[in-house]
Amino acid sequence: MTTLVWLDWLVIGGYFAAVAAVVWFTARQQSTSEDYFLAGRNIGWFAIGASLFASNIGSEHLVGLAGAGAKSGVAMAHYELHAWCLLMLGWVLVPFYYRAGIYTVPEFLERRFNPACRWILSLVSLIAYVFTKVSVTVYAGGMVFQTLIPELQFAGLNSFWIGAVSVVLLTGVYTMVGGLRAVVYTDAMQTVVLLLGSLCITLIGLYHLGGWSVLREMNGSVRFNLWRPASDPEFPWPGMLFAAPIVGLWYWGADQYIVQRTLAARSLKIARRGTIFGAYLKITPVFLFIVPGMIAYALVQKGMLVMDSPDQAFAALVTQLLPQGVRGLVVGGLLAALMSSLSSLFNSCSTLFTVDIYKKLKPAAPESELVRVGRIATGVVVGLGLLWIPAMQLVSGALYEYLQSVQAYLAPPMTAVFFLGIFWKRINGTGAVVTLVSGFVLGLAKLGAQIYAGIAVSDMIMQKPWILRLIIAYGNINFLLFCVYLFLYCCTVLVLVSLLSAAPTAAQTTNLCYSGNTEAGRREVRESWNYWDVIHTAAVLLLILSVYLYFTG
Repeated sequence: MTTLVWLDWLVIGGYFAAVAAVVWFTARQQSTSEDYFLAGRNIGWFAIGASLFASNIGSEHLVGLAGAGAKSGVAMAHYELHAWCLLMLGWVLVPFYYRAGIYTVPEFLERRFNPACRWILSLVSLIAYVFTKVSVTVYAGGMVFQTLIPELQFAGLNSFWIGAVSVVLLTGVYTMVGGLRAVVYTDAMQTVVLLLGSLCITLIGLYHLGGWSVLREMNGSVRFNLWRPASDPEFPWPGMLFAAPIVGLWYWGADQYIVQRTLAARSLKIARRGTIFGAYLKITPVFLFIVPGMIAYALVQKGMLVMDSPDQAFAALVTQLLPQGVRGLVVGGLLAALMSSLSSLFNSCSTLFTVDIYKKLKPAAPESELVRVGRIATGVVVGLGLLWIPAMQLVSGALYEYLQSVQAYLAPPMTAVFFLGIFWKRINGTGAVVTLVSGFVLGLAKLGAQIYAGIAVSDMIMQKPWILRLIIAYGNINFLLFCVYLFLYCCTVLVLVSLLSAAPTAAQTTNLCYSGNTEAGRREVRESWNYWDVIHTAAVLLLILSVYLYFTG
């Protein structure tokens, strides 16, 4: 295995120096909570789009997508073609978020429904962030260091711990000091590094392999096909067709982790254009992250690459194919992916706790106190992420395997509440609360049953009591199909409970849903876009359609 040399370290050092410079430049004015949590609502479209993309792509995303490409081809590309969900955010949801003047997504639910919805979503989001996104991102970052720099040792710690702890602390410091402005501008810089590094892997890998035609020939038609049979145990086409958008619409349209960037825009027009630019960027992972995994698979078949498992595809390409200096750039890209995801998570957790919990409990708290509490909350999340690393080492295989399942189980109630609430005026707070609570309970029950089914001894299932057999059967439902079933349940409950209870008041619908838009509200939205926005939106949709057609065999 080739290790990093002085030129690689020089490139990595330059990357960290650039991050420090950006943080110093952006962190000088943080006097109000709006400055700290929403960057003074003065961010441009390029920074918003780049931050949306960088926040999405973590180190586990890079490594995991390459591993998925090596294992099963382009099947996971459905999730990366969710660029159209970003367009939904910009055209459908952002106008309501922006005109409401909110700091957080749960705050919008309070405006549209009631305070209970805000509390439920805030608490669920915080718990989910700390014990899934933060933990898995930190663990994956440590694994990247362990694979790429195995010789790194300090004070009795191996490369895993040095990588995980140092990057978490560095990211936590600049997030605490600089707030969202530092996060967004470092994300913009990190996006460039991330794209350049991944592009290098794709191009150099194709060069060694012999070109795109060889890649297609060696992967075969099945691995080059986005659609699998309905009987496929992992990616049945009905599940990918319907479940993936349910998760995508929640993640890109109603997750604080993502939406907070658009809330920092200097205008509604800028917010929308940021989502359009982010949609362009979101198409690239198919070719920059999944295709390298397929290249690794083909190189292994030709005896030109060595790896023990599909998840080692990305690291194997870096260590065995890339020249000096370029390795440093790609490692910088991995660090960029890790740090951008972590900084976004830290800042979102800080915002949710301070605005949705602390400020609700102490509404008279001054601006300086809110900023201070936000920084303390960031530090607490950093600490929890570090404390959870030992547990991650014990359960990493199970947790990483079930990470996509967790999103499929959490998304349906939120997607139903947000989109039905915006498109139908009659949906009310009672229906939203019942849907969120029952939907989360059913989703978490499915996750628990799935974990139990995974550890149950298969040849003894028929000897177990009927209740345990029922739990195992519940856990064994394909996670994509279950996502669809849960979404249909949530929509049904939301509609029925809303119709059977009192209609929402005018204050809960005016300019907070389509049929509640005032003439002034409609005019404001219309004046926020022109034909260039329409042209670029159409271009993104055509690109997505082209990728679907190319990878449909």
